[in-house]
Amino acid sequence: MAAPQENGRIRFGAFDFDPLTRQLRREGTPVRLQPQPAQVLGLLLASPGEIVTRDTLRTALWGTQTVVDFDRGLNFCVAQIRLALGDSSDSPRYIKTLPKRGYQFIAPVASPPAAAPPNAKPRRSLIALACAIPLLVVAIFLILRNSAPPAPRRVAVARFENQTGDPSLDRVADALTDAVIVELASAGEHRLDIIGNAAILRQPRPQHDLLAIHAALHVDYILLGSLQRNPNGLQAFIQFITLPGQNHIKVARLPADSPELPQRIVKTILTVFPKP
Repeated sequence: MAAPQENGRIRFGAFDFDPLTRQLRREGTPVRLQPQPAQVLGLLLASPGEIVTRDTLRTALWGTQTVVDFDRGLNFCVAQIRLALGDSSDSPRYIKTLPKRGYQFIAPVASPPAAAPPNAKPRRSLIALACAIPLLVVAIFLILRNSAPPAPRRVAVARFENQTGDPSLDRVADALTDAVIVELASAGEHRLDIIGNAAILRQPRPQHDLLAIHAALHVDYILLGSLQRNPNGLQAFIQFITLPGQNHIKVARLPADSPELPQRIVKTILTVFPKP
């Protein structure tokens, strides 16, 4: 039997989820969920009991323009949802993994309430409405034409380099690269196209030819990052550079011992771009 639904919020177990605001609550208390994991949860709740394929999720989250390590990004999203719900991949109560296929929301959820049938309108009102529709369409067209958003900026994210001399930090640098790509793709939605998994971006730093990267990927900016040790401890050094001009427009050093390092890097980068 489906769980009750109130005020458009989908209820399941002790949780409820607003598909419009993508806010998750547990017994009325908000549960923090980042934008992309919340989007994945909304997609699963929209088709309860059905398999939502990995390709469907990939297109919904990153579209066809963003180049990103999709598998890691999606695994991160599902892991964050399970953490928020207290769920387990071994004994799932909410989200079941179908290897190489996708995911399935297996807990009972409510169905959206059926829309009430519209009241009959007098013939005269229908004629007036029919006359007004062409004018409305023209007005909407003019508004959209004059307020069309600018084309997204294309940003390449090169593999973060481990400059500490400690080989055990190679995986940390790779994981940081992937986390920054995921965060930047989410935070810069509709403003930025992110490319992070092209082979030319995974080469060692001495082999980076910024003009060749610009020619191959047609990007406007590139983010270079590295892990370094200094007297202040382990730090992430980032450089945000324009292409093809190769001007440094943002340079920063951030402590690398913070679990929110990817978010801090992305926040630093986004200061370059005005909010719409």
